[in-house]
Amino acid sequence: MPRFGPVKRKDLIGYFKRLGFSGPFSGGKHQFMIKDDLVLHVPNPHEGDIGRDLLSRILKQASITKQEWEKL
Repeated sequence: MPRFGPVKRKDLIGYFKRLGFSGPFSGGKHQFMIKDDLVLHVPNPHEGDIGRDLLSRILKQASITKQEWEKL
């Protein structure tokens, strides 16, 4: 179960796949993942993990609560 905190990009994509998202697909400046009508932009690869603040914004965009995230 992922804790709500820094996460590797590769792990983030894996978790979203477990939540039913497909992708990532190539987009303009960022890749994106799709679930039904929801399009979720995925941060570009960079050094280090995705921090709590960015993870919080991504989960909000995906309509996923911290509790749902930690139940994965």
